Amino acid sequence: MAEDQVRKDQDEEPGAPSKSALKREMTALQALGETLCELSPRELERIPIASDDLKAAIEEASRIKHHSALRRHRQYIGKLMRQIDPEPIQTALTALHEERRASARAFQALEELRDELLRDGDKALGVALQRFPHADRQQLRQLCRQASREQAAGKPPAASRRLFRYLRDLQQSA
Repeated sequence: MAEDQVRKDQDEEPGAPSKSALKREMTALQALGETLCELSPRELERIPIASDDLKAAIEEASRIKHHSALRRHRQYIGKLMRQIDPEPIQTALTALHEERRASARAFQALEELRDELLRDGDKALGVALQRFPHADRQQLRQLCRQASREQAAGKPPAASRRLFRYLRDLQQSA
């Protein structure tokens, strides 16, 4: 047994990554490739993919429906990922995810502002006007009152949706 260990140690180069480290790296690259497959075509355009083969394989993955075929295709994408530098792709994906998070936070902030306007009425109008000084005060007040009436009557929230759209338009124009 000791001779086997000595032979094994002699076969490995000093400073070379272990088999486990190589496997972890390959698995990480395959996971990165799977993440690319989950992106929409519009988002995929924003990712700098140098290899045409990799681009074609990612696009083809969206057409594969059978589970085992998709698994094999993802392994193929992982193999292609090993041939390129993944750093620019990872950087672009990180930026894309940050953009999504910021968009979600802005959406939630608008929802909170709308709920505050519906709950507090004219008292919260000052907060909205402070946040959006270019807003039409009269239209904002009218939308708030319509939404409050709908809530009180138990009707579907059509005016509440119009209020949210108006707030979203104000945010985009700001």
